[in-house]
Amino acid sequence: MTPAPPAVDVLLEVFTWVGLGGGLVLALVAVVLWAADGTWLAADAIVDTEPGPDGDVTVVRWFDADGDANSATVTGADAAVLAGRDSATIWYRHGWSGRMRLRRRPPGLRAVALSAAGLFALSVLCLVAGWVLYFARG
Repeated sequence: MTPAPPAVDVLLEVFTWVGLGGGLVLALVAVVLWAADGTWLAADAIVDTEPGPDGDVTVVRWFDADGDANSATVTGADAAVLAGRDSATIWYRHGWSGRMRLRRRPPGLRAVALSAAGLFALSVLCLVAGWVLYFARG
């Protein structure tokens, strides 16, 4: 009869597989989010303020890669970032009109990618620690 493995070995094995499996799942989710996000192109835009029914509204205007003039109304946090500026570099959705944002990629994609990398790092760390313990015992 073989002796039961120490609890540390069991934990390292479990965390190795959980890190590898979770990292693979989150990496797949990151690829799906990236593909679903579509193509966004950079443009130099003019920031303007227009009167609206509820006060001043921030409007961003730019020319896209096809030479068409586009505009989008900006609200929320993006309006606060653009407040007081005359121009800004924006990202617009290729093939759509009136869609823009201030970042190339959505913030959720970065969080998922960093989580996947963290789980992969956990997996590698536990795998190496398991090997070290295995060879240290002889």
